[in-house]
Amino acid sequence: MTTYVITVPGTFTTGVGAGTRARLSRALGPADPHTTRMGNAEDLDVLNVNEDNTFTLRLTVEADTGPHAEEEARRLADGALRGAGLDERTAPLGPAVITGIDAEPG
Repeated sequence: MTTYVITVPGTFTTGVGAGTRARLSRALGPADPHTTRMGNAEDLDVLNVNEDNTFTLRLTVEADTGPHAEEEARRLADGALRGAGLDERTAPLGPAVITGIDAEPG
């Protein structure tokens, strides 16, 4: 298994308050990229929200292949958004992209 850092972009289509953001960040806590060497070195936050209500989720995923990692990241992101009271209308997601691989040298 390899540890991947996956970036999933999205947009909040309605106003999202600090409480919702905090619930979303807590739900994504287990996938926080700070648990990887790369996440610590680059100070990658699990949730980054821009002034125009676009956002980026950066998730750590263990998977055998890149496509499986992207699928798992989408599943985690969807579940966390639903857990925070959001859905595909209020927080549509873009394509998941591998932005880092944190593999032990073999």
